[in-house]
Amino acid sequence: MTPEAIENNGDAQPRTPSLLDALIPVIALIGLIAFSVYLFGIDSTNGPLQVSIFTALMVAGLVAHKNGHPYAQLGEAAIGGISTAMGAIFILLAVGALIGTWNMSGTIPTIVDYGIRVLNPAWFYAAVAIICAVTGAITGSSWTTSGTLGVAFVGMAKVIGVDPTITAGAVISGGYFGDKMSPLSETTILTPTLVGGLTTGNHIRSMIWTTGPSILIALVIFLIISLNENVTTTSSQVDEAQAILQQSFHITPFNLLPLVLLIGLSVKKFPAFLSIFLTAIFSGALATITQHDLVIRFANDPSLSEPMALIKGIYAAMATGYVSNTGNAGIDSLFSRGGMSSMLLTVWLILGALGFGAIMEHAGFLNRLVQGVLAKARSGGALVATVIGTAIGLNIIAADQYIAIVLPARTFRAEFKRRGYQPQVLSRTVEDSGTITSVLIPWNSCGAYHTGVLGISTFDYFPYCFFNLVNPIISLIYGFTGFRMEKYPPGEAAATEEGLAALQPAGED
Repeated sequence: MTPEAIENNGDAQPRTPSLLDALIPVIALIGLIAFSVYLFGIDSTNGPLQVSIFTALMVAGLVAHKNGHPYAQLGEAAIGGISTAMGAIFILLAVGALIGTWNMSGTIPTIVDYGIRVLNPAWFYAAVAIICAVTGAITGSSWTTSGTLGVAFVGMAKVIGVDPTITAGAVISGGYFGDKMSPLSETTILTPTLVGGLTTGNHIRSMIWTTGPSILIALVIFLIISLNENVTTTSSQVDEAQAILQQSFHITPFNLLPLVLLIGLSVKKFPAFLSIFLTAIFSGALATITQHDLVIRFANDPSLSEPMALIKGIYAAMATGYVSNTGNAGIDSLFSRGGMSSMLLTVWLILGALGFGAIMEHAGFLNRLVQGVLAKARSGGALVATVIGTAIGLNIIAADQYIAIVLPARTFRAEFKRRGYQPQVLSRTVEDSGTITSVLIPWNSCGAYHTGVLGISTFDYFPYCFFNLVNPIISLIYGFTGFRMEKYPPGEAAATEEGLAALQPAGED
């Protein structure tokens, strides 16, 4: 196409996309991802998956341009979509730095050492889920829970001989339950605001009806698995690993101060990036006291004075991660983790996925897909199923949890009110699907994050995220049975046309 043709096309009024227009990029995305997984297996997240997503982004851009959207505007839309994730990317990099300094300061080794003493393989998975649920509720963040205690529990699983992938599922199950039930959680605050007419407290009380049974079912499953677990490590091997741990690190309760600081900053509602990065710096400083000789050895630069070597060790742990050198291959692989650089593959994945989602939204493809399914929802159960399917689909297509929350909440709120349902029904359903399933998609920002920090592929931990898998099913059952599908009293059921119009998202007819 000539530059003149491109310019002329850019001056044209963009056309409303057809259903085929909206489906072409989705089909391309699914096909390319499936092909990369076929070629590379679980290693596809190390680059091939990112290439597939960027290629699908190009396909979406070409279809959008065919409909009259100028390339310049599409580029701006992609950049704008990526900019919405800058906060998440900063948090991701901060967590990388935190993992590096927590390994070097002995924080993670101390949690592992204490956990080995207390947690029994017979109920390990259930205990992990409960502890992470409490931590998620206190901090209001499943991300913080996975990036801190989650890392330690996965490491602990390797030492005591239980399955790290099931452990990751327990970490995510507990963390997401706690996150949803916390008044400090961003999604828990955002969702009722989008739906309107609902307080955060009312929203949480409504969610407990679906999340409560879901976490109980998950805990029972984790307990059954734990009781039947085939432990691969003998008690003597655990004792040996623990002895090496205590010889390599100075194990002391003081090493847990960074965890206390992080929880305190979270409760005080400090910004997540600031809380995590400050804790990473504090952990590095603590390492110079509790693990003084270890930091000097890690810096490995005899030309530097002792203070400069200590500072170099902190920088290195935050930038490229700590490298353990105990002589025991298992222990060394366990604690050689972290660093901001370790998160760059995840950042690459997020950039491509959000760019794709932004073009899909800008070109009207997402709205076209959503409106198409809404027209077929006749019953209350079908309406709930439509919200759940839309939210899960957006987590797959748009690759961002917030789009999967915002778009269904804005799109369906008028229809829910028109049918007489109270706002908590929609807000609960959106969280039961949009928030919960984001972590199950490898290229979603949440899935990419948890894979990055836990070191377990999304494809591996997916089957064991029982809470995340059960919660949408419970919500769906409620929709079709009518249980907890609260309606307005008869006199308030019919909304006026003016009221319904006020509920429509800005810019929509």
